[in-house]
This record gives sequence, structure tokens and C-alpha cells, in this order.
Amino acid sequence: MEIRIKKYIVSGVVFTSVLGTLSHFFYQWSGKNPLAALISPVNESTWEHMKLIFFPMLFFSLFISARMKEAAPSLSGALVLGNLLGTLSIPVLFYTYTGILGQNYMIADLAVFFAAVLAAWSTVWKLRDSAKVFRCRIFLYGLAVLLCLLFFVFTFRVPGLPLFRA
Repeated sequence: MEIRIKKYIVSGVVFTSVLGTLSHFFYQWSGKNPLAALISPVNESTWEHMKLIFFPMLFFSLFISARMKEAAPSLSGALVLGNLLGTLSIPVLFYTYTGILGQNYMIADLAVFFAAVLAAWSTVWKLRDSAKVFRCRIFLYGLAVLLCLLFFVFTFRVPGLPLFRA
């Protein structure tokens, strides 16, 4: 089973990286379709770029959870926690490096994305059998649903905070 989980996690890294990279362009490619806006960035704000990890990892996590529900009951909580950690790593890493360097660089922005993807999936691997994560899974699911709803709402009702500015 460990080998199977490891294969899913490696596949998850690839899936999240590829779909996250492509989803950067979905909104434009769709002709600015409001449904595409819900799951892909509509501008260059840090908040919108958090969608690059959240939704691809969510989709893959639903797939893994359905396949491994009985064999690895703690895995779904680890997947949600990893997704939340990876998603929140985007602003932390971005604002840390731009605060140090005084500006952003595209190559560093890409590195932030891939580092966040690796942090997310590494968390899943480390916590795949965690009893604590299993006990907290309902709370974690609630946080993920809340973040998803905030992505939906703030896509169309943008707060006037720096995190949301392009």
C-alpha cells in the first residue's frame, strides 16, 4: 500500500504542477468565462495565484480519496491539510522573497509555485497515517470548504487589500 500511496503522491505533484501551470491561462483561454474564473486566476494578484495549487490539488485529492478511502482512512485529512499548507505557502513565500529583494521576479514566482506544490505533497506523505490529522479531518474539511467559498466570492467581490491587488 505504501508504494501505491507513493505513486499517487508523485502523480499528484505532476498533476498539480501541470494543471496549476495551465490553469494560469484558463480564464483568458475561455474568453473570460465566469465559471473558469472560479477556479483559475483572473488577474495577477497573489490571492488569485493561490488558486493554482488549491483547485488542481483538490481535484486530484478527490480522486485519490475515492480510491484509497478504505485502505488509508487518514489520507484524506492529510490531503486537505497538505492542500491548505501549499495554498497558504504561496503568499508567505512570495511576500518573504519580495520583501527581501524589494521586487518580484518571474523565475522566483515560478519557484514559489513549485516549492509550494512540493511542500503540499510532502505534507501529505509525512501525515498520511497520522491519527491526529484523522481526528481533525472534519475541521480541515471545513477550512477547505471555507477557503473554496472565499475564492468564489472574492473572485467577483474583490476586497481592497494588497493581497487582492494585481
